[in-house]
Amino acid sequence: MTYVIVGSCVNDAVCTEVCPVDCIQPAPEAGEFATTEMLYIDPDVCIDCKACADACPINAIYPAEHLPDKWTAYREINAAFFRQRMRS
Repeated sequence: MTYVIVGSCVNDAVCTEVCPVDCIQPAPEAGEFATTEMLYIDPDVCIDCKACADACPINAIYPAEHLPDKWTAYREINAAFFRQRMRS
């Protein structure tokens, strides 16, 4: 199982600080961090530790299998972000 960041993310980077495998991007030190609207979890790297979900102050991170209906599209949005990065 992986976790998914949804559209209510406010890009405060608290989750990036607690992730033990750095699967949340863009990281604060990345150039694109300042202009990104939200953060994304790489489903191929996430180890399902739940640290990010526990740290998120606005509850914008869910287990992929338990996404509320209104946020289900974000499973693909997160994965697509990393596919696009690999092409660049």
